[in-house]
Amino acid sequence: MHCPRRVLIFLLALPIGWASATSFQPVESIRAAAVGAVPGGEGEASLDPALRMPACASPLDARQSTASTVEVSCPGGWRLYVPVRQRRSQQVVVLSRTVAAGETLAMDALSTSQRDASRVAVAALSDPAQAVGQVARRTLPAGTVLDAGDLVAPRIVRRGDQVSLLSRRGGVEVRVAGRALGDAGVDERVSVENLSSRRILQGRVIPGGDVLVSP
Repeated sequence: MHCPRRVLIFLLALPIGWASATSFQPVESIRAAAVGAVPGGEGEASLDPALRMPACASPLDARQSTASTVEVSCPGGWRLYVPVRQRRSQQVVVLSRTVAAGETLAMDALSTSQRDASRVAVAALSDPAQAVGQVARRTLPAGTVLDAGDLVAPRIVRRGDQVSLLSRRGGVEVRVAGRALGDAGVDERVSVENLSSRRILQGRVIPGGDVLVSP
């Protein structure tokens, strides 16, 4: 009897004489029984295609033995334990068409899909509203599962733009003229030059296009 290295199998109560049986249980039927015992029927059971179990005259029984193991048995005959990895579905945002670099995303470019959570990036978006109005960093083909790293906020400050540098301390607000040294969107940081002192500062773009800097 061949026991695949990838699958832990314990054979119990195998009647004498079955080892010479010429009819074998289809491996796919064993896999289906194991997966079917997982809540929701979502999981993956890896079985060696060369596995040879005597054909069972009755429907297979299957029950979850542990969180990661299912017991599959032939009533009155053999029994084996099959490791099963349960799948958990997660909603993700998927592009329904190709999006060009620098394009602002609209709802018509977006759809949702259920994917295996273990194969989805941590930063994957789950709601199309998270992507609408954002800008693609690069060209993205149809079918791409969007994550936060694929998008940036709309550029409201461009390199070379004249901007107001805003500083606040103790309830006092000061504005001076400045120049942006890079591109940025709302809540993103950007280097700026104070046109009076010629100092280079780091600031955060706020709604309206002003740049908030530390005094």
